[in-house]
Amino acid sequence: MSERKALLILHGKQALNEAVRTAVERKREEGWELAVRLTWEGGDAQRVVDEALAMGYRQIIAGGGDGTLRDIAEAMAASSTKASLVLMPLGTANDFARAAGVPLEPGPALDLLEVAPSAIDLGEVDGQVFLNMATGGFGSQVTANTSEDLKKVLGGAAYLFTGLSRFNELHAAYGELRGPDFHWRGELLALGIGNGRQAGGGQALCPQALVDDGLLDISILPAPQEVVGTLKNLFSEGFGIDSLFVRTRLPWIEIRVSEGLFINLDGEPLEGENLRFSVRPAALLVHLPEQSPLLCANAGVSRPG
Repeated sequence: MSERKALLILHGKQALNEAVRTAVERKREEGWELAVRLTWEGGDAQRVVDEALAMGYRQIIAGGGDGTLRDIAEAMAASSTKASLVLMPLGTANDFARAAGVPLEPGPALDLLEVAPSAIDLGEVDGQVFLNMATGGFGSQVTANTSEDLKKVLGGAAYLFTGLSRFNELHAAYGELRGPDFHWRGELLALGIGNGRQAGGGQALCPQALVDDGLLDISILPAPQEVVGTLKNLFSEGFGIDSLFVRTRLPWIEIRVSEGLFINLDGEPLEGENLRFSVRPAALLVHLPEQSPLLCANAGVSRPG
């Protein structure tokens, strides 16, 4: 099989994207054998990945938003046949790609085919894989987007409460988190469990996360009831919240809560009262920029073990 051969799995909504078509044609002119397949409904990513690997493709391109990237990454990680992944970010937020320094234009993104892949970690919870981050908050309703009213009140901090549809639904609940040499319990308002660094369209919830350190970055926002009751005033007066976080890095963490904890897993909802998050070290080969800030080599640290 030619080494310059790859398959682009493109979200169906991007079928008429002229920038993608131009980028594919340019790469073909450069000598790449590039095939394109579209996804239409749930399960398509898994099926197309399986077909691509069976046909001998060892380089797969994921064209879509964070959810599409997660689906394709999960399918590739589940296969015994190893292939490498190129990210073509085409979503609204593109949180993982932005933090990793992946170009947001299709042409430059495809140029990462020429860069050697790096082995990166994946997060896992109850058998589900996530590439970027799990964010959580408490509320009576989970939605895919942070409400506009909440954005007006909280500004840049609104990403913390993605999934809460109205400000008056915001409340804390008792939670307990355990990991190696770590135990925290108390009133919890929001949390992030990051393989990547940012969520909610660019907000750095886990600002020091690395994708190849064998660890998950944990960010907890404690919330005593008196803090919850005055939160609107706190933000409207311009006070920051970064100093309120409890942060740690762990290979796994178990979460127990007194009521349902609503989790957004790279765009997909997940609900549970007892959850165990863990890391799969070096689970996926991904073509990232050589100077990607998410790689240990560029942060001056080494992987554990």
